[in-house]
Formats: sequence, structure tokens, C-alpha cells
Amino acid sequence: MKIATYNVNGITARLPVLLRWLQETTPDVACLQELKAPQEKFPEDALRDIGYFAKWHGQKSWNGVAILSRKDNIQEVRRALPGDDEDSHSRYIEAIVDGITIGCLYLPNGNPAPGPKFEYKLKWFERLTTHAAELMNSGKPVVLTGDYNVMPTELDVYKPERWGDDALFRPETRQAFHTLMSQGWTDALRELNPGVKIYTFWDYFRNAYGRDAGLRIDHFLLSPQLKSKLVDAGVCRDVRGWEKSSDHAPVWIQLRD
Repeated sequence: MKIATYNVNGITARLPVLLRWLQETTPDVACLQELKAPQEKFPEDALRDIGYFAKWHGQKSWNGVAILSRKDNIQEVRRALPGDDEDSHSRYIEAIVDGITIGCLYLPNGNPAPGPKFEYKLKWFERLTTHAAELMNSGKPVVLTGDYNVMPTELDVYKPERWGDDALFRPETRQAFHTLMSQGWTDALRELNPGVKIYTFWDYFRNAYGRDAGLRIDHFLLSPQLKSKLVDAGVCRDVRGWEKSSDHAPVWIQLRD
């Protein structure tokens, strides 16, 4: 089973890139973030035409998450992260696909930090950690994937000395990620590529992609039931170089049936 995650940075503008990538790589499941489209503007028909069914949670101009599957078997569980009934951001959707619970998330950026946006990021992270603990304790196979907006270690960021005050790399953010990981999750991409420089995001400015000045902020966390089934993982780096592409590249894992 091949599962992918991709921050599309605007599904309307990036639809040709998304459709091309899906057709060329054919993941069984694809999690999308930053749709930047209201619920009624999601391109369900275009995705259905190339063989993908979808559950999504849209939001006008901002955020938005979706789970796609090549089978019509997406059992939606929730479309909001528990813990704050007043949070209107469409940043989380959870579904069961082929017996695996998949949480697709778009964690807040948090900049500028310190400030209200950074406080919201940390509170959202706390809610994610609480919910993740419940999923872990369920004993079921779980994947938590998406744009975490955190570089866990210095290996995950180009020139880390320049990022000390950024919300994606501040000590509080990295500590929150490590607290989440301490529940027993496996960082799939790092598990199979220990000590290797891997990036999933390159800014549009200053020729970041050409210079390979990137960040690793898109992650796959696996529950213990799936760790032994992980056989491969990688980044579709070349997609970032396509015309009118997102500033993120798709990330994928392969699980043994």
C-alpha cells in the first residue's frame, strides 16, 4: 500500500500538477493540505475522472485538507481536531482506509514568533498530541501525516543557524514534536534514511530549489503496528521543479500488505 502526502499550496491553481503527479505515481492513498478552496470548489469530478475518490474539508482562501483513495472505501471519522470547538480552521481530517486510520493534518505555521500565532501553533500541537495519544492507545494501525511546519533536527534545515527565531524551528516547536514522538511513533522518512539530508519544501524566493536550500517539514508518523510493515519511503523531489508547482514536494511511504 502506497500512501502519499502533498501540500498543494492551492488546489485550484495547482490542479494540473496534482493530476499529473497522481497519474504518474498512482499512490493508493493521498493526503492533501493547504487546499485554499471552499468546500464547494473542491475538484471532485476531475479527481474522479482519473480514478480517485475523496473526502475533504475546505476553507475559503486558507487551509483545507483532503484524503484521496483509489478505492471508494474512505470511512470519514472526523474533520476537526478535538479540543477546541471554537477553532474554525480546516486543518485536520481523519478517515479509515483499508483498516488503517489516517490523520491528515496541516499544523499552523506560527510566525511571527513570539506572538498570538505562535501561541495558537503550540496549543494546536498540544491538541494533536492529546488526540495522538488516544489513537496510539487504541491499538489500531495509524498514520499521522501532512505538513507539520516543524524541522525536528538541524539535519532537517538548510543553514540551521539562520532559523533559530523562526516558529518552525524554535525550541518550543521542536520540543512539542519530540513530545509527540515519545508516545511511540515512528518518523517513517527518517527511519529509512538515518543521517541523510532530506528536504520536502523549497521556498519560491532566492532560487531555493536550485540551490537545494530546503526544509523537511512534511512528515509521516506511524504507530507501532505499522513500523514493521514499512518497506520504503521517499520524496518526489522532481515535482517541485515542475512548472507552476507547489513549494512543497510530495512525500510517500510504501507499506507491506
